[in-house]
Formats: sequence, structure tokens, C-alpha cells
Amino acid sequence: MVLVLVIGDFHIPHREVSLPEKFKKLLVPGKIQQIVSTGNLCNKETFDYLKTVASDVHIVKGNFDEVGKFSDTKIITHGPITIGIEHGHQIIPWGNLESLSIEARRLNVDIFISGHTHKFQAFEHEGRFFINPGSATGAYSELQTEKPIPTFVLMDLQGYNVTIYVYQLIDDNVKVEKIDYIKKKFD
Repeated sequence: MVLVLVIGDFHIPHREVSLPEKFKKLLVPGKIQQIVSTGNLCNKETFDYLKTVASDVHIVKGNFDEVGKFSDTKIITHGPITIGIEHGHQIIPWGNLESLSIEARRLNVDIFISGHTHKFQAFEHEGRFFINPGSATGAYSELQTEKPIPTFVLMDLQGYNVTIYVYQLIDDNVKVEKIDYIKKKFD
């Protein structure tokens, strides 16, 4: 079992002051093996904080991150599962199913993780699994008419089985939803 934190779009300190305290209480060292971030950390303190939660941190560059600090795309592998990560601002139209599918096929990944829209999504399409962890802080987005809900995802990888737990801060309460994905085995 590998537990991966999928998180992004912090926008600290430009749009939000910090990660919600209720999330900080949940994200403690020693429980999570790896962190995947869709970017827009926007400051060194957020990066340093993530490194305290887990030492294995993979970050892609968001459209508000320093140029050259992170790469635009990352691909990581956990056993039979290949994961592609991009911020999402490069995929036009933003959050569009067909555009996301084209990029996932281009990268040849089982799971494609992207952000930018600040809205959580998780779904299976054409045999691949797509995750957008939303905004960890609930930072403002010009793409939404309402204030985004602060969210992050914990992804439990066990062979061909993936279970994600979506954490949402709604009315000052943390709500958790479980979603399963099984990669099809081809012989």
C-alpha cells in the first residue's frame, strides 16, 4: 500500500493566507508516503510545509509558480499504475474532458492528475482515471462564480486497485468521500 497526497492550487499568500487548520491537523508526518502537487504553491513556505508531511514530493509548475523551479509535466509509476501530472493551464479548454483525454493518451498514463480549475473532479473515462484535487485553500478562481470549496485527495494505491478519499471543508466541517478505480489487467 502506498498513500499519496494529491493537492494543489494553494495560492498562498496572494489569494489565501494559509492551508485551513482543519486540513493541517489531518496532514501529519509519518502517514503519507508521497505527495503529488498540481502546483501554484506560490511561496517557499508552502513547499517547506509539504516536505514536513512527506519527503517524497513531486510538484509540477502552476501558472503562478516561479519560472524554471518545477517542470511542466511529471510521470511517476507505482507498480502497474502510471500517473501523469500537469497543472492544467496548458490544457485548453481548461478542464475539458476531451482535452484531458488527449493529454492522458499522449502521456500514455493510467491516471492523469491536473488542477487549475480549483474544483475537485474524479472520474473514469476510456479506461483511464482523471483526478483534479481542486484548491487546497479554496482560493478564488476566475473560472468559478462561487468561492471554491477547499479540497485535497488521499490516493491509496494497491497493485491494480486505487482508492481515493476526497477531503472537502464544507461549512467548517471536513467531509470525506471514497471513490474506487481498478486498472484493467491485459494479458
